[in-house]
Amino acid sequence: MSAVFVQLRCKPGTTYTVADELYEREIVSELYSTSGEWDLLLKVYPPEDVDIGHWINENVANITHVERSMTTLTFKAF
Repeated sequence: MSAVFVQLRCKPGTTYTVADELYEREIVSELYSTSGEWDLLLKVYPPEDVDIGHWINENVANITHVERSMTTLTFKAF
């Protein structure tokens, strides 16, 4: 199982609301507030047999107040 990192940009003033919704969905392994262009960084472990893009859209990007997401896949290289 490989980790997937997702950065989220939230509508101004809604970062805590988005974070609460992510925890309620019980899909986040780790969640961080970040500075800069993105508001949140989350680490998730989607099921092995799913289309990652579809899973992110259905479980993360569809949260109210999420304006944009950027997904980074990881690979076991070493």
